[in-house]
Amino acid sequence: MSDEINKKIIDIFSKPTESNEKVKFYAGFHYVRIDKDHNGKRFNAEHLLQYAEKCHYIVRVMREYKGETVLYNYDVPNSDLFKFMKSFEENTLDGTIIEIDKYFPEDLA
Repeated sequence: MSDEINKKIIDIFSKPTESNEKVKFYAGFHYVRIDKDHNGKRFNAEHLLQYAEKCHYIVRVMREYKGETVLYNYDVPNSDLFKFMKSFEENTLDGTIIEIDKYFPEDLA
């Protein structure tokens, strides 16, 4: 997503009473549906899937190692993000997720 859309979403969640967007709640999470990009164009499923293939995340995980607190930085392709998160649930990986940075290609829409 563009920085403009990200900022708009963050603003909506931080000040939902001042926004015309409806913040909804489902399955334990708040969300806002986005129907069009910042240019007013509808999203194209094929373009979004191609875009997703190019995305990856740096996931910072805090752990204890030899009595010290350390950070592990994992490079996780978009296609493996759910698998990565599930590995914490299954105790294959342990630690506390501190931050997730997304690296993505330009031209989402």
